[in-house]
Amino acid sequence: MLDHQGREVPGNRGYKYFGRAKDLPGVRELFEEQATGRPRKATKAELLRRIDAAYFGYGDENDDGELLEYERSVTEKRIRRLRSAHDATLEDSDSSDADAETQQ
Repeated sequence: MLDHQGREVPGNRGYKYFGRAKDLPGVRELFEEQATGRPRKATKAELLRRIDAAYFGYGDENDDGELLEYERSVTEKRIRRLRSAHDATLEDSDSSDADAETQQ
């Protein structure tokens, strides 16, 4: 907005359209472009407000039991694999002990 001498009036921040002038073709599009500018980033506090226990995975076991069943089966498989590896290690050590005794 300019005063009668052609200088910009302080405090108007570049706003130059009043009343019905805002509805003129092209002017409305300018306002829409300014309104759809870059969205501001959410602050850390705003982001943390949306986090609850579900974000960390608490309460998943209450859904339908499918997760618990899967975890149980995977745990059983791992235990069997560890036991078989441990048994194989024991057998190897027993046979190496027996070999050592026969060599003496």
